[in-house]
Amino acid sequence: MTQALASDQDTLPDFAGIDESRRSNWVRLRTLTNLRWIAILGQIVAIAVGEWVLNLSLELGLCILTVGVSVLSNLTATLVFPASKRLSEGEMMALLLFDISQLVVLLFLTGGIHNPFALLILAPVTISATALQLRATLLIGAIAIALITLVAFWHIPLRTEFGFVMRMPGNFVLGFWIAIVIGMVFLAGYARRVTGEVHAMSEALVATQMALAREQKLTDLGGVVAAAAHELGTPLATIKLVSAELIEELDDPDLRADAELIRTQADRCRDILRDMGRVGKDDLHLRRAPISTVVAEAAAPHEDRGKALHYDIGPIDDPDRDQPVILRRPEIIHGLRNLVQNAVDFASSSVWIDIAWTDQTLFLRISDDGPGYPVHVLPRIGDPFVRSRRDGTAARPEYQGMGLGLFIAKTLLERTGAELTFANGRAATGMAARPGADRGAIVEVSWRLADIAEPPDAARGALGQNQQIPF
Repeated sequence: MTQALASDQDTLPDFAGIDESRRSNWVRLRTLTNLRWIAILGQIVAIAVGEWVLNLSLELGLCILTVGVSVLSNLTATLVFPASKRLSEGEMMALLLFDISQLVVLLFLTGGIHNPFALLILAPVTISATALQLRATLLIGAIAIALITLVAFWHIPLRTEFGFVMRMPGNFVLGFWIAIVIGMVFLAGYARRVTGEVHAMSEALVATQMALAREQKLTDLGGVVAAAAHELGTPLATIKLVSAELIEELDDPDLRADAELIRTQADRCRDILRDMGRVGKDDLHLRRAPISTVVAEAAAPHEDRGKALHYDIGPIDDPDRDQPVILRRPEIIHGLRNLVQNAVDFASSSVWIDIAWTDQTLFLRISDDGPGYPVHVLPRIGDPFVRSRRDGTAARPEYQGMGLGLFIAKTLLERTGAELTFANGRAATGMAARPGADRGAIVEVSWRLADIAEPPDAARGALGQNQQIPF
């Protein structure tokens, strides 16, 4: 199995309420009625200009009746339904089919596709491509093509006041019909593709914000625990010390057992606070940490999943250069955790985490000995909702194959100033390749130290008492 794109978190949000099947529910009835008022005004102006400026012999009564039906339907929709009314898919299909029918009747009365306004048939189909499901769009497009084909053959000709019939040559009519059909297909496909990408990006950004908010909550909760452990450390140590002295001095076995129980329970309190604080820490003393500590914290949930994690930490050029101390930002921890999870999921036995730095740049590489990224999706890695191919090369039974986990990791890390590079079996930064990782997946992250490291002139003195975390 080829390695898939990235691991999605187990607690990712459910997007069932904003998928394609309910996209039409996003469109308000008032939006369509406002657009139809504009179309109605344009039709009235076009009829008036044709009748009284160009002196065309139009079926004026029938044209006014056709436009009046559209006006009546718009007034009914405005007066009967509230302004906040949102359309179901069936309701929106009915409105768009009504608009197509009304426009086709007008074209029938005014020369068919010899009328240059026949191009307006593209508008309802394009709207359906942006708001309806594929099958509804195909149905509306097929009906529009069928109707525009009918009025190409059967229509009332446009005549001047002297009875001259205004029509294009047959080749021009055929070319105009082909242009309308091609334009309908192209615009609908283009609008649907762009709208789909916008929706996918919006959903993925919502998931990213939720993931970051969740990580921040865990960090704040861990900060409360860490602060409690820090503040209770001295009282617990005092209790343990006094209980040890009592054990040595008491001769009564019962009292000595009670003193031993007090010491045991003090140790237990210390262990409980230590374990609770591992989820996340926001203690003043731990708002910054060496890069190796931050990476180890991010990888900690995946250390006991049956794959060996190997660390290699050191400077690139100067062996005496100190390890960078960076700010423990939730974006960095959560983003790196997703990258490590992806490597562990698809590694055969080992994952290598290499950390290197210069005086200006910090490099992090995560590689594994798994099957690597699919070659055909490497250019798209980091896009949300990348689907599996039908040939099964990107299949992943563990996850839904949306690429959302990697999108979240990439987005969060890029918010901190990171640059990410993805490859198979080689290192983009020139760091030495790992044995066994010549075919696995590699992700490399680089930062400017100025973006994430502790300022060189930061105060090294006492930080003072822990501050209350605001909620």
